Amino acid sequence: MPQDITYQHPLFGGKISCTFPNRFQDVSDIREVPDHQEVFADPNRDESLIIELLEFRHDVADNESAVWFLHDLASEQDAEGTLVVEQSGVLEAPGLTYYNTPAVVTTAVGQMAISKGRQGREAQNIVKVYLANLRLKEVDTDVLITAYEPIVINPLSESADTVGAGVAVPAAQVGCTPMDEVFKLAVTSFRVLDWSLF
Repeated sequence: MPQDITYQHPLFGGKISCTFPNRFQDVSDIREVPDHQEVFADPNRDESLIIELLEFRHDVADNESAVWFLHDLASEQDAEGTLVVEQSGVLEAPGLTYYNTPAVVTTAVGQMAISKGRQGREAQNIVKVYLANLRLKEVDTDVLITAYEPIVINPLSESADTVGAGVAVPAAQVGCTPMDEVFKLAVTSFRVLDWSLF
């Protein structure tokens, strides 16, 4: 049974909140993070959780948005072998309502080979990526919640120094909440506390 302690994290100056395990550390304490992102990582497992605020993409249909953003992310990270494993239908989030318009939520799960930082393709890890797109149409914003879970760590990756090379140890085996559950909790607990952020 996972022993993670979860709590509600204030994001973007306390204007948004989201719940996830305490083992995820604020990356902005270590390096600079763009203003439109909140990035958290568990260095002991090479897992990360990113909450990102983007300008609304009017050219992307609701029922395709999570998959579109997943492919866009893969392209940005120069990923290889991107495979969409599953995607959800379009869901409304009544808890995220602005002027009587609920947010529209879609999710996608993919698998891709990506390198850390500036490492080349020879150091690519196989990673499972969970992505949710929360479409806040009334404030012209696409929110992305993205979770990364390593499946296989390349011996040439800088991650191998910390977590070891080879097949990643399942989270439950080491008393951690599995990444799919971390992702679901982050998505379902996401709240806008101050809409003036947008």
